Amino acid sequence: MREKAEAQGQDLLVIDTGDRVEGNGLYDSSEPKGIYLSDILRHQHIDLLTSGNHELYKQNTSEAELLVTVPNFRGNYLASNIDIIHPTTKELVPLAPRFKKFTTKKQGIRIVAFGFLFDFNGNYNNTVVQRVSSTIKEDWFQEAIRDKEVDLFLVIGHVPVHSPEYRAIFKEIRGIRWDTPIQFFGGHQHVRDYAQFDSKAFGLASGRFMETVGFMSIDGLASKTSHQSAAGPVFKRRYIDNNLLSYYHHTGLDQETFPTEKGINVSELIAEARTDLHLDHVHGCAPHDLWMSRAKYPDPNSIYTWLETQVLGDLRDESRGDVPRLAIVNTGAMRFDIFKGPFTEDSAFIVSPFTSTFRYVKDVPYDKAQLVVDVLNEQPQVLSTEETSLTTLAPPEQLAYPEDVIAQTWSSASEQIPMSGSDLVPGYTTKDDAGTDGDDTIHSPINFYRVPNCIRTLIPANTSETPKTVDLVYLDFIEKKVILAAKFAGLDIDIAKESDAYMPGTTLTNLILDWVKKNWEC
Repeated sequence: MREKAEAQGQDLLVIDTGDRVEGNGLYDSSEPKGIYLSDILRHQHIDLLTSGNHELYKQNTSEAELLVTVPNFRGNYLASNIDIIHPTTKELVPLAPRFKKFTTKKQGIRIVAFGFLFDFNGNYNNTVVQRVSSTIKEDWFQEAIRDKEVDLFLVIGHVPVHSPEYRAIFKEIRGIRWDTPIQFFGGHQHVRDYAQFDSKAFGLASGRFMETVGFMSIDGLASKTSHQSAAGPVFKRRYIDNNLLSYYHHTGLDQETFPTEKGINVSELIAEARTDLHLDHVHGCAPHDLWMSRAKYPDPNSIYTWLETQVLGDLRDESRGDVPRLAIVNTGAMRFDIFKGPFTEDSAFIVSPFTSTFRYVKDVPYDKAQLVVDVLNEQPQVLSTEETSLTTLAPPEQLAYPEDVIAQTWSSASEQIPMSGSDLVPGYTTKDDAGTDGDDTIHSPINFYRVPNCIRTLIPANTSETPKTVDLVYLDFIEKKVILAAKFAGLDIDIAKESDAYMPGTTLTNLILDWVKKNWEC
């Protein structure tokens, strides 16, 4: 697509809006984490990128951003509201430059770009994420939006395009520059979305996990060499399924002519990394598909039903023996469906990539432990006290859906076909602020069922009597939420002080992989 755009005299920006860590074996299975993926990404032409929340959960990942990713994309990485304690100087410094001004090569369009993260407060204590509403009042931002030699303000961010943060940025810019076009690129909610702020300000979000190439065009912009068209700029968006058939269709190339030397070299790097990390090693074979949202929980085809009724039953700490335990896992800990067939080393990280381990509190009254889960599943009551509206225990895409719907969702890449195909397959059917014509490939819609914030499992499940007390076991990632829920539940235990590691060193990923090895023969 780059060659085609440049041949037509157009400018093309490649945007990355964060969350490059956690989610596949290329990053998660290496030690140190990301050592292969960083080298692969370094070869990509990315004009602008910024951080997501996943880069900031751990000290090592945020420092890797500062010491590896930012230098790899020097001048293109932006961090308008993120600071980090430098590991050497111990000073609090910007993770990357706050903004960038540049002029496009083909048309001479003068752009001022910013890179934001939503109002996130789950980061490790070596980073500081300033609220967007405070950042936009700082002198540097006010000076940047007062620059009169600007044809377009470009805001990239790991922020939903329909969000208070982007609305605040839009209002701040528009209050000073009432007529200058503004383009937002967003993310985090894992949905295709398009927001219209006014006739000259739009925002585009491109789905999740690189399943979609979000394509945005703006025709008729003023530049240093031309005037804006009389009709004003025209904004158009397209959601392109990320597969080779889509690329062939849009470039006019084919299997023989599409590959470039650089692309072939990067593909070889990926293949070598996958071999080194044994990512294609098969551990078992799934007997049928397990869905995150296509099947209604607790349907047998729900991945959460499988996790709750089968996998979590293997939670047993030798030091606690057969003491009954109530295990809690947030549904957001699962990140992708399981498809019928081979379950590989890579599959484990795709399905649940996080490094969270288990913790527990002993001798919790069973009725109080149950009530803790009930409170956790009342999201507004818990999260409004501690977290922002963009933080959820459930999968992020659930924030976009107030109820079960048959609408915007996704399909596996192998099911996608170009728009010229004759048969519809399940996939994204998007409705956004511009209507229903954004999807490049026409799909049949898929059911989207909401899930609870957390699932629970009593172990052993076949006990004949209800236990009086249990070990309350949970992922360490949700400990702050458990502490808060325990207060609502009237549990008189100081969880922060009394909790301890359960099955030390075991992650949910490990637990799933071990279960697959024992239960899913090929």
